Amino acid sequence: MPEPRRNAETAAILGAGAWGSALAVSLARGGAPVRLWGRDAARMEALRRTRRDERALPGVELPPQVAVTSDLAAAVGDAGLIVVAVPSRAFRAVLEALAAVVAPAVPVAWATKGLEPDTGRLLHEVAAEALGPPGRPLGVVSGPTFASEIAAGLPAAITVAATDPDIAARIAGRLHYGPLRAYTATDVVGVELGGAVKNVLAIAAGIADGLGFGANTRTALITRGLAEMIRLGTALGGRRETFIGLAGLGDLVLTCTDDQSRNRRAGLALGRGTPLDAALRAIGQAVEGVPTAREVVRRARAAGIEMPITEQVYAVLYEGCAPRTAVQALLAREPRPEDG
Repeated sequence: MPEPRRNAETAAILGAGAWGSALAVSLARGGAPVRLWGRDAARMEALRRTRRDERALPGVELPPQVAVTSDLAAAVGDAGLIVVAVPSRAFRAVLEALAAVVAPAVPVAWATKGLEPDTGRLLHEVAAEALGPPGRPLGVVSGPTFASEIAAGLPAAITVAATDPDIAARIAGRLHYGPLRAYTATDVVGVELGGAVKNVLAIAAGIADGLGFGANTRTALITRGLAEMIRLGTALGGRRETFIGLAGLGDLVLTCTDDQSRNRRAGLALGRGTPLDAALRAIGQAVEGVPTAREVVRRARAAGIEMPITEQVYAVLYEGCAPRTAVQALLAREPRPEDG
């Protein structure tokens, strides 16, 4: 069967970190022109010259179809699709800048995973406020993907969610090519929460492995963590089936079990006794689970939802709780029905 034809419209990727660069490489494989934007002019000029960023995406060369720029207006000027791939802390600022230079009919999707720091707002809420006017085509891209594997062209699957199924299909049609398969959904809340909460749980799994616990512990954490994700997600309007799909269980298993996950690596370091600041410096890139843990706990407490694993990750990150003490607190909980 022939591969699906890729729309030849220009795509703009905002955020030249590992994930943004990987998406640019993937989009370019089908021959579509891509503009890759980053805020740091000096870094983007170096990337334009060398076509490589060995810190963000080692061993990967940007294809000729990818134009590199630090000029936001130039990046999105004639784009038929915009994908935002910046850390959650920069999400609102980038969208507010984008609103001034992008046409209202151009679809904007985001591959950012997390909640807005300090407010706990879901990213589609931030996008609706920052971009305006109402009716702009918006979508979220999530699922179990490591940037290096997408850039290498290894088979993978993502979920593209939008409240309007036609918009989801339109965005997915641009991203779906060759080894990257795109599925569609309309549960934006569920897809966003799955992508946010899994990072917190990956820190928990890393802590457990860093402490020397085994596969039994890791599997229990993943399974009970999924229950926490479902409790919060459905309380906030997500659908249960979303959390047992690619954007929920799929992404959770990936980030909890593979050391390509920055969140898991942060947890491993904490479990081995490394202070948080030192662990984050060693990783050198955004570890979304750290700010997200604070916002997930805030949302869960406000909704009256029990999330004991997430609460203990929060205690380790923000309250000085020793990792082993956090595990003991979980083990000391009273027995309860598994479906509770």
